[in-house]
Amino acid sequence: MINRHAAHAVRRRPALLAALTAAALGAGLLSAAPALASEPASAGPAVTRAGLDPSLVAGRGARVGFAEQEAEHAATNGTVLGPDRTPYQLPSEASGRSAVKLTPGQYVEFTLPKDANALTVRYSIPDAPKGGGITAPLDVSVGGKKRATMTLTSQYAWLYNQYPFSNDPQGDLLHADWWTTECDCVPAATTPAPSFSKPFRPSHFYDEQRLRLDRAYRAGEKVRLTVPRGSGAAWTAIDLLGSERIAAPEVRLLSANVLAFGADPTGRKDSAAAIERAIAFARRVHLKVYLPPGTYQVNRHIVVDDVTVEGAGSWYTVLKGKEVALDEPAADGSTHTGVGLYGKSAEDGGSRNVHLSGFAIEGDVRERVDTDQVNAIGGAMSDSTISGLYLHHTKVGLWFDGPMRNTRVTDTVIADQIADGLNFHTGVRDSLVRDVFVRNSGDDGLAMWADKTQNSGNTFDHNTVQSPVLANAIAIYGGENTTVSDNLVADPVREGSGLHAGSRFGAEPFTGRLDFRDNTTVRAGTLDLNWKIGLGAIWFYALDRDIDADIRVTGDHYLDSTYNAIMLVSDYSVKDKVKLEGLQFKDVRVDGTGTSVLSARVAGSASFENVDARNVGAVGVNNCGSFNFPATGSEFTVKDLGGNDGGGTTGPWLAPWELPNTITCDDRPPVVAPPAPQPW
Repeated sequence: MINRHAAHAVRRRPALLAALTAAALGAGLLSAAPALASEPASAGPAVTRAGLDPSLVAGRGARVGFAEQEAEHAATNGTVLGPDRTPYQLPSEASGRSAVKLTPGQYVEFTLPKDANALTVRYSIPDAPKGGGITAPLDVSVGGKKRATMTLTSQYAWLYNQYPFSNDPQGDLLHADWWTTECDCVPAATTPAPSFSKPFRPSHFYDEQRLRLDRAYRAGEKVRLTVPRGSGAAWTAIDLLGSERIAAPEVRLLSANVLAFGADPTGRKDSAAAIERAIAFARRVHLKVYLPPGTYQVNRHIVVDDVTVEGAGSWYTVLKGKEVALDEPAADGSTHTGVGLYGKSAEDGGSRNVHLSGFAIEGDVRERVDTDQVNAIGGAMSDSTISGLYLHHTKVGLWFDGPMRNTRVTDTVIADQIADGLNFHTGVRDSLVRDVFVRNSGDDGLAMWADKTQNSGNTFDHNTVQSPVLANAIAIYGGENTTVSDNLVADPVREGSGLHAGSRFGAEPFTGRLDFRDNTTVRAGTLDLNWKIGLGAIWFYALDRDIDADIRVTGDHYLDSTYNAIMLVSDYSVKDKVKLEGLQFKDVRVDGTGTSVLSARVAGSASFENVDARNVGAVGVNNCGSFNFPATGSEFTVKDLGGNDGGGTTGPWLAPWELPNTITCDDRPPVVAPPAPQPW
């Protein structure tokens, strides 16, 4: 896999926000002290989506079968953490930026909102002192009786240091020649060298685990999660509970059943060869491959082409494997392999007519190695469908290397990845991602990257991305005729934001039309650790070249943005070489910004029509242009097409005196924490 961050790693320079904590406290963004809670914060089950009342995000995001409940709204005798948006802190990576911390003997208790026989617990426990993780128990009681003890683990969490990160909490700087904000310096060039506290920049705190219950329990029953008094974990943080009623396992009688070819459903023996035999047989006789309930050990890639592989359901059928070090690097640069279903490489013609559904893939990836192909789904697959999967603990959930076309990914959950959730990489055409739920990706949640070969005609529609630890929830790097519609994204943590389009990482230019339509961002707009300025909930970045396609942002809602709602930017090194031209914003709602509605730090223009804003914390338009400050005004032109209403602490967000290119350059204004979003 190509590392799209490496080329700009020095320029990005990730850094700690400790120096800004005091200011954020003063602005009300952080909680100065945790609070004890022994009663629910609100009456009733308190089901949320992206930490909000579901009515505020109705019709947007992935349509899923589970209900989410935030721990901070449940009954507990533990300690409520947050809300806090400071990276490298437990609350910042939690859904809604808040969680509940339990010590041995403490509990958090939820009320089932619907009948349920399956639970998902999102949690964090400490790392081992020297890294590598620990395990710890968590008792699960339903209806007043203990039903199970889960074994939680931090073996797949807790990364440290600079990109591409380390599992060693006591490690020295990975890049001593990189500038860091901790000392505003290049450490290796400083005499004496500054002191860095260890562990340095901890992140990726959370994991999740699923549990099938012995039967279905009725709505209104209590689910209590208790840390046993003998737990070896000093604390356990509970972020949320997911609950759902799953159907009985699917059965396929007329099929190539992998058990008939020697697969072991107990997981004790490696089943890769048996599954391959079933696939070969199924292709010859034109049958589907069936994976009955069970856990199948698979420790390498299985290549799929012109075949349908169906499981009994992602809660019942699991492909689970270890990450295996290769004796020598593979042709693609990989130094490890692991469980995954891959189409043939594009160089070998790619695969076609692949249909995968109804199973989970559980990997064993604990560190980021950018050259490794250790993804759950990979390769090139055209005229294919992927549906009903649960992808966990791999590097990337789905990484497609085109050219390829006409592939649909639907009704899938991607959780706890080391890098991206999904990436359409190079030459992917006419493909769709819909009703996909991504949580805790270690890089972009959903991405399209037109690297060397143009992407074209692709759509991300009705997806949910929560808590990407690094980079953006949804990112588009180049491409032709792209649509990003009806998505719900929340809580990006650092070095990115909610929605993003960038001429970066060597991507092909934006051409044709780029549509952002009817999306909602929640608590987006992070602080860029290199520039030390707040990003927008949606941001466009011209770096490698101009961005001048037909770009339309229509019907989006930007809720509770930490800094700006909209940001248009270039890097200072190319400020007089590139521009962002002709963007159109229409029928947009902005409910709460810590700073401005629009921050323009680039040459070019944008138009605004029926953009309504409220609870705006700073001047509505921060217009710096290209930082040449000519007497004729900013190099960026703001076009008012009418109907732009509302504002905040400084008056109307789009004041007449700001038009068309008044210089209003203050890109580090005081942050004013907005109130919680309300119905419009």
